[in-house]
Amino acid sequence: QVQLVASWGGLVQAGGSLRLSCAASGRTFSNYHMGWFRQAPGKEREFVALISMDGNTLYADSVKGRVTISRDNAQSMVYLQMNLLKPEDTAVYYCAADLSWLKIIAARPGTWGQGTQVTVSS
Repeated sequence: QVQLVASWGGLVQAGGSLRLSCAASGRTFSNYHMGWFRQAPGKEREFVALISMDGNTLYADSVKGRVTISRDNAQSMVYLQMNLLKPEDTAVYYCAADLSWLKIIAARPGTWGQGTQVTVSS
């Protein structure tokens, strides 16, 4: 399996931007579909975005138009650029990987990263 380490969360004011990073190691990164999820206090973990192994993307309606997922296969990295952040975006953000994009959509990826906190102040 691939191992994942998410980073570059932080505290930002509403309307601001953050770019999360997720570093992968282990198996061949380019074979994996990658996703981002988030979990707010007291809520279930929810899907945010997916990028397939060939670069196709999918976004949750709640973030569409404000968030961009991208990947750099040469560096084994996946990114989540978040703009126009809102207080309701406050959550722990997790990256995820699987050889099946269906498992990512179903929130059952084979690998989770450790999470990075994003806090948006009003």
